[in-house]
Amino acid sequence: MEKKLIEVFHWLHRHPELAMKEFRTTEYLKKVLLDNGVHLLETGLETGLIAEIGTGGVPVIALRADIDALPIQERTSLPYISETPGIMHACGHDFHATCMLGAALLLKGRESSLAGTVKVIFQPAEEINVGAEKMVSTGLLNDVSLFITGHTYPWFPAGTLGIRQGPVMSSADRFLVLIKGKGCHAANPDLGIDPIPALGAIISAFQTVVSRQVNPFDGAVVSITRVEAGNTWNVIPETATLEGTVRAMTESVRDSIRQKLEQLATISAKAYGCEAVFEYERGPAPVVNDNGLCDRAAVVARELGLDVQVNPPSMIAEDFSRYLKLAPGALFRIGTGGGFDNHHPSFTADPSALLPAARFFATLGEKELEHLVN
Repeated sequence: MEKKLIEVFHWLHRHPELAMKEFRTTEYLKKVLLDNGVHLLETGLETGLIAEIGTGGVPVIALRADIDALPIQERTSLPYISETPGIMHACGHDFHATCMLGAALLLKGRESSLAGTVKVIFQPAEEINVGAEKMVSTGLLNDVSLFITGHTYPWFPAGTLGIRQGPVMSSADRFLVLIKGKGCHAANPDLGIDPIPALGAIISAFQTVVSRQVNPFDGAVVSITRVEAGNTWNVIPETATLEGTVRAMTESVRDSIRQKLEQLATISAKAYGCEAVFEYERGPAPVVNDNGLCDRAAVVARELGLDVQVNPPSMIAEDFSRYLKLAPGALFRIGTGGGFDNHHPSFTADPSALLPAARFFATLGEKELEHLVN
């Protein structure tokens, strides 16, 4: 099994594909699963797949992996380095897919003894936050009672599992403020309405939202990441723009920050004679782990010889939260070593962590079916 998983992992790492273009990845995973007698559901999607193991009846749980890569040029010395220029598995989705494929094969070997059904999701397009919605839209997951996933974590060594109850990953929203003034010659500012002072006031005001209006124990981030105004030295521009992101660990804080940003943008712009047009785009919701599932997972992990640690929460988002609108679940951190963070061109994942992780997810899936029955 370990030899097979490493072979799969190396192939996936060598052949990364971007979101919604995971055609070879999908076909490769499909072939391995079918060659091992695993039943596949018809999703109707161009990329991604759902495998089904067990009785075909309830209860149903789901194991989820993502399969897309990133537009990053790999800088590692791996013998199985990416063969596609400018694209690499810098977030460990090759590891995730291999791990859950291993769990599927292990569960297939004990299929007759399962107390229900396990659906294994190989999801496209996590990096652009649309893949989970596509999988949910198939309707094939409506009967799932519990969702389980894992994510590589380079700061834990192989053989370590990070478990955290409650909020574990944040939401990720985008805001854009268009400030409308009145353009004029820079030598005659009194004949126009300069949007740049309003821009500066809004930037300063936004920095007070988390520091002064959010409880310090409630995780939140407001980051302004783009500022734009004018295009030459002697013209006061008609408009100015700022753009950024909001991260929050709870829905209530998320909603509160959105409201405060819009109020501050509107009031600050008006104070300088300008108008503010506020746009807000909601991304993935926070990932909130089920406490009971986390407790049971820790028992399973220790029984399998894994070192269980409490992993820190992250202000990075994950569209796994979309599944949690259907049923409870949890995201666990899989120690993969390497020393470089996810999305870094030198990111690596230790293949020795594959089989222990696959065993963990297969065993947890089997035991969670029994827990639901009892």
